[in-house]
Amino acid sequence: MEKIVVVGGGAGGLELATRLGRKLGRKKKAHITLVDRNTTHLWKPLLHEIAVGTMDEGNDAVSYRAQAYAKGFHFRIGTLTDIDREQRQVVLAPVLDEEGVEYIPATRIDYDYLVMALGSVSNDFGTHGVKEHCIFLDSAKQAHRFRNKLLNRFLRIQRVPDEPDEVRIAIVGAGATGVELSAELHHAVKEFHHYGFDAITNEHLHVTLLEAGERILPALPERISTAATRELTNIGVKVRTQTMVTSAEHNGLHTKDGDFIEADLMVWAAGIKVPEFMANIGGLETNRINQLTVNPHLQATRDERIFAIGDCAEFIQEDGKRVPPRAQSAHQMADTCYDNLLACLHNKPLKTYHYKDHGSLISLANYSTVGSLMGNLTRGSLFIEGRMARVVYISLYRMHQVAVHGLIKTGLLMLAGKINRWLRPRLKLH
Repeated sequence: MEKIVVVGGGAGGLELATRLGRKLGRKKKAHITLVDRNTTHLWKPLLHEIAVGTMDEGNDAVSYRAQAYAKGFHFRIGTLTDIDREQRQVVLAPVLDEEGVEYIPATRIDYDYLVMALGSVSNDFGTHGVKEHCIFLDSAKQAHRFRNKLLNRFLRIQRVPDEPDEVRIAIVGAGATGVELSAELHHAVKEFHHYGFDAITNEHLHVTLLEAGERILPALPERISTAATRELTNIGVKVRTQTMVTSAEHNGLHTKDGDFIEADLMVWAAGIKVPEFMANIGGLETNRINQLTVNPHLQATRDERIFAIGDCAEFIQEDGKRVPPRAQSAHQMADTCYDNLLACLHNKPLKTYHYKDHGSLISLANYSTVGSLMGNLTRGSLFIEGRMARVVYISLYRMHQVAVHGLIKTGLLMLAGKINRWLRPRLKLH
C-alpha cells in the first residue's frame, strides 16, 4: 500500500488530506498521514478576529484527530526537522509538554509521496527589536497573546485612576492582515464598552497602520487600496505609507525618517517567509524566503516524489510572476496536487497547475467590505463593496468548510454559529 504524507494542516494541507482520505484511505488503497505541530486547524484569515475577541475559535476550530477519524486518514502530531530522501522518511522533532519535558521522542515516518504544505510565517527582515517587542499573528496562540494584552490594557485604564486613558496600537504592514486588524479593533472597542469597560470608547483607541510602500494593500488593485484607505480613515485609523520601520523598542517604533511612533501594543504583519529550517531541506531547491521551488506539476525540482502547495511553494507562472500567498492559491494547488497524486498511483500523465485569480476581498469588520471579483478576466475585474462584498467574503470561508466537512455538516455548523451568536456574548472576554 502506497504511503502519502502531508506535512502541514493549513487550508491546502487539510483539504488535500481530507480528499485523499475519502478517495483512498477509506478504501485502503493508500495510507494517508497528516502531520502538524498543533492539534486543531483554524482558517488563517480569521486570526485577526480571534486577536480582538470578535470570534471564538472554539466554534470553528477543526480537531485533526476527529477529522482523520471521520475522513479516513491518520494524524500525527509533530514538527518537521528534516527530510531523508534516500530512505524516503520525514524526521519529526521530539514533542515536549508545557514544562519542556519530552513525552514523544523524535520520530521518522515513511513515505512514497510527500506533500509539503507548511504555509508561511511573518518575515521580520532581521529588523532590530521586532522579535522581542512585536506580536505576530501567525497562529491562534499569538492571537490569544495579543487579545490578553489588549484586555489587560483596557482593564488598567478602567481600574487605575491616574492611568492615561488611551490605547496606542501600531501595526506594521498594510497587507490584508494589517488592514483587517485595524478595522476589527475599532469594531471591537464598541463592543467592549458594553461589557464593563465603560471608560473605553473609540476616542481612546489610536491605531496607526504603517506601510513601507506607496499605498496600503500593495498586492491588490489600486481601486481596492483607495477604497480601503478611505474607510479606515473614516473610522479613525491613522494610515502612514512610505514609512519604513528600522527598529522596535518596548514602547514604540523607530522609522527610517527619524520618527518615533509610541505604542502600547505593536503588531508585525509585514511580509512572509517559510520557517528557517526549510532552507535547502533534504537538499531540495529553495528560494531566499525558504519556499520550495516547484515545477509546473507542483513537484520539487530535485525530487518528483515530493510536492509542495500553498505559501511554502514557489511557483513561477508563464508571465514570470509568482503565485501570490493567498487562501485561493492553496485551495487551487491542493486540487491540482490531488489529481497528480492519483495520476502517480495509476501511472497516468500529470496535470499542469494554472493559477486563476478569482479576485480579492478585504473585510473592514462591520464597517465595509471591498474587493474585486473575476480578477482573471482579460477585461479586468468587477469592483464590489458593501453588503454584497461582505456576503462574498463570508462565502469564501464557507467554501473552505464545505471542502473539509461536506455540504450538510457545513450547513449545520452555520446554524450552530447563529445559535451561538444568540446564546453567547459578542466578544470572547477570557
